[in-house]
Amino acid sequence: MNEKILIVDDEKEIADLVELYLKNDGYNVYKFYNGMDALECLESEKMDLAILDVMLPDIDGFRICQKIREQYFYPIIMLTAKVEDVDKIMGLTIGADDYITKPFNPLEVVARVKTQLRRYVCYNKAAGIEKESVPITEYDINGLIINKNTHKCKLYGKSVTLTPIEFSILWYLCDNRGKVISSEELFENVWGEKFLDNNNTVMAHIGRLREKLKEPARNPKFIKTVWGVGYTIEE
Repeated sequence: MNEKILIVDDEKEIADLVELYLKNDGYNVYKFYNGMDALECLESEKMDLAILDVMLPDIDGFRICQKIREQYFYPIIMLTAKVEDVDKIMGLTIGADDYITKPFNPLEVVARVKTQLRRYVCYNKAAGIEKESVPITEYDINGLIINKNTHKCKLYGKSVTLTPIEFSILWYLCDNRGKVISSEELFENVWGEKFLDNNNTVMAHIGRLREKLKEPARNPKFIKTVWGVGYTIEE
């Protein structure tokens, strides 16, 4: 593993911590505490992924993202202490691939890096090649890995013990990631029975799943509720 990772963050402690975790996983890290030094590095070094803080002392991460996108298509992950949707939308609009809000778990950053690099490599290999119909047996969604063959689930490298029903619910949501799945659809596909309007079984199992995934109740990272419609796992 020799991928080059660019880190730009004016908070030294955060930049140093992310660098440490990435180097421990074998990545080559180029770290900067301001945007101008990072841009100068980009003129001579071809990166494989960039991690950019939005707020920097000289130029912001959005401008660095734009400069990168003028020439390159490798993944860009934005870091921010803000939670406004407008910042997230702006970052994704100008070419960012992912967004992480501070404070965060460094293991989550490493997991996101691995996911983005894996997607980038797969997309490049698939470019110009007709896609074959191959059954998917594993999903890796931002550090949540679920394997249908082994019936195992991991979160940031640590095993998560699931019951067969919990595994089936999570697999169905992952297999339909990006779509909103109703309680009725989940129940009828997982339990194989007719759904009744007063059936709270799905809600109870979703609650237990979130507990095992250590999901914050108000802002879950994985299983999100679309009120009045159902549940979804975003890509």
